[in-house]
Amino acid sequence: MDFATLIGLVGAILLIASAVILGVSPDVFINGPSLLIVLGGSVLVVLSKFSFGQFFGAFSAAARAFKFKLPETQSAIEELVDVAQIARKEGVLGLEGREVESPFLGQGIQMLVDGQNADTIKQLLNKERLMTLEHNRSGAKVFTALADVGPAMGMIGTLIGLVQMLSNMEDPKSIGPAMAVALLTTLYGAMLATMIASPIADKLSLRMTEEARMQSLYIDALVAVQEGTNPRVIEQLLSSYLSPKERAKVGEPEPANG
Repeated sequence: MDFATLIGLVGAILLIASAVILGVSPDVFINGPSLLIVLGGSVLVVLSKFSFGQFFGAFSAAARAFKFKLPETQSAIEELVDVAQIARKEGVLGLEGREVESPFLGQGIQMLVDGQNADTIKQLLNKERLMTLEHNRSGAKVFTALADVGPAMGMIGTLIGLVQMLSNMEDPKSIGPAMAVALLTTLYGAMLATMIASPIADKLSLRMTEEARMQSLYIDALVAVQEGTNPRVIEQLLSSYLSPKERAKVGEPEPANG
């Protein structure tokens, strides 16, 4: 579970809810027409921008913003060096049946066991990496579109409320409900974009970058194993994926500038 995402989103919602409860009655902030315009309208407009598969797939991808964890880079390197050592001592067939944390890495190891050459492994795994990137990118695009559309639908609701109010100025009782629609749709649109859609889109983009980086690490290691590279050389090669702080912890020299 990604507690940063959970705490951030839930915390923001609780703060707004607390401000509402401590101010006036919460019922004042609940308006059916406003919710219909912002939520219903936003969802339908975003749906029109994508296919059904992309739209509904984005909500399954959104779960990755809350529950998704890649292995630490250093632990992944240690695992890959161990794989390289086994392959060097026992041959790639010694890797058959080895359990690994990452399905992507498991797929690559199976290619080694099956006797695929380095170029084939690199080509197939790069294709898999690009497909994963596209899936994550599609989910982020849907939520980015929702963040863009939400405030616009709020503005549309505001205009509708103002038109209703101005067209019934002779009836004082209608002014209040019309103003509620006008103001609450703007509030709902801003909350939808700022507190939900935009954070999820940004977190999915971050996940996309992190996962692509980890998959590149796996590809480099597996290709090196297939080519028979010394495990120590593989470890040095993969250390470039570590941050300077992580590299200092394991005693690796930082790459020379220039």
